[in-house]
Amino acid sequence: MSRKYFGTDGIRGRVGQPPITPDFVMRLAHAVGRVLRAQGEHPQVLIGKDTRISGYMLESAMESGFNSAGVDVLLLGPIPTPAVAYLTRTQRANLGVVISASHNPFEDNGIKFFSSEGAKLPDDWERAVEAALEEDPVWVSAAELGKSKRLDDAAGRYIEFCKSTFDTSLNLKGLKIVVDGAHGAAYQIAPKVFHELGADVIAIGCAPDGLNINHEVGATHPAALVEAVRAHGADLGVALDGDADRLQLVDSTGRLYNGDELLFVMAMDRIACDEPVVGVVGTLMTNMAIELALQERGVALVRANVGDRYVLEKLNEKDWLLGGEGSGHLLALDKHTTGDGLVSALQILQALVRSGRTLSQYLSGVTLFPQTLVNVRLTPAQKDWANNTALKKGIAEVEAALTGTGRVLIRASGTEPLLRIMVEARDQAQADGYAKQLAALV
Repeated sequence: MSRKYFGTDGIRGRVGQPPITPDFVMRLAHAVGRVLRAQGEHPQVLIGKDTRISGYMLESAMESGFNSAGVDVLLLGPIPTPAVAYLTRTQRANLGVVISASHNPFEDNGIKFFSSEGAKLPDDWERAVEAALEEDPVWVSAAELGKSKRLDDAAGRYIEFCKSTFDTSLNLKGLKIVVDGAHGAAYQIAPKVFHELGADVIAIGCAPDGLNINHEVGATHPAALVEAVRAHGADLGVALDGDADRLQLVDSTGRLYNGDELLFVMAMDRIACDEPVVGVVGTLMTNMAIELALQERGVALVRANVGDRYVLEKLNEKDWLLGGEGSGHLLALDKHTTGDGLVSALQILQALVRSGRTLSQYLSGVTLFPQTLVNVRLTPAQKDWANNTALKKGIAEVEAALTGTGRVLIRASGTEPLLRIMVEARDQAQADGYAKQLAALV
């Protein structure tokens, strides 16, 4: 049974259009509540949200839906997605709910869920919820209705958790750090975390008005961070996205480091501390230069499909701890159950403070391979592109030419009639040429 509403990261869409409407969200919460009640207890769920203006409306609808199914609600207010995962676990709640569309513009919103262990829920659970959505609602009696209250110190609890993941023998004194909160869920929390660890903090993107989340700030728009780091003569810049589960880092020169490079630093820091790192998980898009650099140091890299959900699945399968994407979704499973931009940033800063090195020094000798991406729009007649004989032959020829020095990755878009052709090579001109050559064969 395929899923009708759930995508790879919950349910997401344009506010006011199905399924992101108050009536659907109330029905969704009611259906989730019925699934929880079927486990034979009086459940409690936590609800957190980012700073989108639509969060008020959706939070109220969701609260009513849960209460109507006999589920108690604990409201967290604006708080990062990974904070909901953490608090769900520590509060012994049955479920955590996040109202956020992550890095999307404010016109969008979404709903995602965490298990009682603070982990993403399996496909079977999502199918059970969708099945309950197809049934008529069953209201509990007045005596069984759920209650709601607010957890007033949610932010403080999460701040202390973030600080606990940083080596207690170290601090950030003497460092000037620009913190960009993307006008999102971490706008109050992120500056406090770095400040309380001793850093001199300059906050940008920390003045949400309900409409400006991710607008020209944050991890998806790092130009603002680069400019601020240079203007303030800062040592480092940290940019989060709207729900603070991903990050980008900038050094004192304004050089931007992506998630692939940061994952390498995390792995090398563990090794420097005599902690074994058998392997890490990247994605199909992880830069080959990182893979080769890890191999030289005895660390395997396994590639998962694009998406932090698939990285997490592969980590659990391998029983490894470190993984991530170039977009800045990083996972350190001995620190948290899910990707966390703040915790990941602290892992990188810890490595720099401990070693006395800068990011550029840490990554000296590791130069990312150029990646050329060409999107080819497919006609209905080309939908069977995977069986294109000429393309198959062309791919084989390019892969043979790039053996050990590059890669070819071809995949169809999941949302548009596009074929994405990526060629990675040590030389930019070579990557460009091969990508265009393969695109022509389509």
